Amino acid sequence: MTSIDLQQARLFKWKKFATEGAGRLIIFLVGSIILWWLISAFLIERPDRYLPSPLSVVLSSADMLYKGSLISFYSDTLIRLVIGGAVGIAIGIPVGLALGLNRFVADMFYPLMNFFQSVSGIAIFPVIVIWFGNSDTTVLIVILYTSFFPIAFNVLSGVRSVPVRYIQAARTLGASRFQVVRDVLLPGAMPSIAVGTRLSIGFAWRAVIAGEMLAGRPGLGNMIFSGQEFDNTAQILLGMVMIGVTWIVLDHFLLRPLESDTIERWGLVQR
Repeated sequence: MTSIDLQQARLFKWKKFATEGAGRLIIFLVGSIILWWLISAFLIERPDRYLPSPLSVVLSSADMLYKGSLISFYSDTLIRLVIGGAVGIAIGIPVGLALGLNRFVADMFYPLMNFFQSVSGIAIFPVIVIWFGNSDTTVLIVILYTSFFPIAFNVLSGVRSVPVRYIQAARTLGASRFQVVRDVLLPGAMPSIAVGTRLSIGFAWRAVIAGEMLAGRPGLGNMIFSGQEFDNTAQILLGMVMIGVTWIVLDHFLLRPLESDTIERWGLVQR
């Protein structure tokens, strides 16, 4: 099979994955909306406070769209996610590779990386606030921290999982250290990179929402928090729906196909 045939087969697989995923997503969303409407309809006392109907949330979104605040909040959140997540992943991949090149260094840093991966970005948020105050810089640092350690830890684990005989075979054939990294270690760690990327973006998505809430910066997180302050449950639910739907679309139509295709491409799953 030529490279063009492989690319066409991979593109067909992605389109099929997206089409099937769209059908399931629509069924899930319609079912959730119906269940939501039924529960709201059967609430006797103040449904607008405890669980506003989907129509109330739609009207709330229309009002915020008219004022221009909804698009502004949403774009602010996505920009922070893209910048913080991209920088964290861009730094985490080479750091993980560098630490994994030497077994002694890898064994020394493995528990340290595992420790920081388990400490959420929100746990270090108070320290970052002391350093930088309630600013956009604080939120971006928390996102970067949250996205860096999962990818770096997974890359480190992926590099160390490459069988030593592959490295020795490459060196026997005269490969330089750079060639060993490029042709053996990096391809061998690709499945771990794909998994780590998905985890990093997922953690970063949570971090940006929580960071906006705690730092009071414009975004979906702050929109939800201000809805609580003004007793506006419809606005809170609107923010929750936008957060959940955005992640479902991002994960199902981009991250999951990327992870699946990468794992299959590098030989862990038979075609």
